[in-house]
Amino acid sequence: MELNIEKLQTLLGVMVNELGAAQNSALVIIGEELGLYRKMAERGAISSIELAEATDTKERYVREWLAAQAASGFVDYDAATGRFTLSPEQAAVFAVEDSPVNMIGGFVALDAIYADRAKLTHAFRHGGGVSWTDRCNCMFCGTDRFFRPGYKANLVESWLPSMEGVVEKLERGAQVADIGCGFGSSTLLMARAFPKSQFTGLDFHAHSIEHASRHAKGMSNVRFETARAQDFEGAGFDLVTIFDALHDMGDPVGAVRHIARALKPEGTLMLVEPMAGDSLAENLNPVGRVFYAASANTCVPASLGQEVGAALGAQAGQAKLTEVLKAGGFSKVRRATETPFNMVLEARL
Repeated sequence: MELNIEKLQTLLGVMVNELGAAQNSALVIIGEELGLYRKMAERGAISSIELAEATDTKERYVREWLAAQAASGFVDYDAATGRFTLSPEQAAVFAVEDSPVNMIGGFVALDAIYADRAKLTHAFRHGGGVSWTDRCNCMFCGTDRFFRPGYKANLVESWLPSMEGVVEKLERGAQVADIGCGFGSSTLLMARAFPKSQFTGLDFHAHSIEHASRHAKGMSNVRFETARAQDFEGAGFDLVTIFDALHDMGDPVGAVRHIARALKPEGTLMLVEPMAGDSLAENLNPVGRVFYAASANTCVPASLGQEVGAALGAQAGQAKLTEVLKAGGFSKVRRATETPFNMVLEARL
């Protein structure tokens, strides 16, 4: 076998970056758990000794952690002073909880990927799925933390206003169902923004609903229920929302069909899905790379672990999603708005 040295060197360069990224993923989670990023954001330029003292950790570990972070470009290093800093941009990604670009949740969810690797390998070999209920607990909190910043930045400010007439209904008082709500971040954001409306968060994962219910205490216009998308109770909804969940469902057409029956005739379904083109070739880019990997590790196994097992995947694209929505009874579908990571579709009966 004759190798093209130039191609080989390019590939090896990619693999070096991959190995560095994989090794540092665990260190990012450690930095989050021990408050290392947050303390750096508070203190400014800091030495390994000072950071260890401020976080009650061991300096020799912290010194090596800082070196790895600096080599990754996650923190800055001043060779003249031997001190490390977290720039405002780095802090926005690693330390500021409410930042719309905080990426910590994506790293936290990786714990579940590796913890569940044996289950995934079995599914690859023998078929079937890996149910959401069978995943490591860090998958649930990691997924919520990954999506929450984007919801906080966009949901009330731009996504809902992009729906025809929806904000006006919510301000007057509407009935809303949030399907596949997980820990309830999307539901609670809407409930706080529109106190005259009533919100019901629904998810088939009981642990997530318990978590969401705890965070809703004291709020009279929101409740959470454990229920499946294809047979939840209730009708007469003005708005139904699905945030990054339809592609995980085993029977997305069945879910959409049930939603169509639960909506008022003039109601709206707002579907938020990962940004994707309609072909593999269109999605061979950094964003598609993340979503395809997450889809193989999480989304497709989740769907295949349910009845029907449609396995749309996280990169289904608008054309396929529109096909699902129309098969479920919706006649009008349009892309209302988008971000670099999400497409927002409006569906009407």
